[in-house]
Amino acid sequence: MKTNIVEIFYAGKNFSAHVPKLPGCISTGNTPDEIKANIHEAIVFHLAGMKDDGERPPVTFRGKYELVFKFDAQSLLKYYKNVITGSALEKYSGINQKQLNHYANLYRKPRAEQLRKIELAFHNLGKELLSVQLQSE
Repeated sequence: MKTNIVEIFYAGKNFSAHVPKLPGCISTGNTPDEIKANIHEAIVFHLAGMKDDGERPPVTFRGKYELVFKFDAQSLLKYYKNVITGSALEKYSGINQKQLNHYANLYRKPRAEQLRKIELAFHNLGKELLSVQLQSE
């Protein structure tokens, strides 16, 4: 199955998304879940418009495909702020909460090294959660 990237950004009051392989295919939403649903509809609409205009879609959109959602640091931190505490993210990333808050609110932009630490923090937390097993009594 072919994969296509959808880039998601926080746009001040909501989230926005665009598909680099489909110029002009954009959408907005109040939450990442909403933006994911909205961009899927926008892609279907965009591809139908291309077909109506006699254009062929990019190869990666022919047949079955999946979407990979790529967040910028601000949108990721905004999305998970009510799920993962600042102290937990600090523990996993090694970046203090105040600095993480600066990234989430665009007071500062993280360098590549900091972005990698944030990404690894989410991956490591996910791995840890996947290893959890509950015992039945």
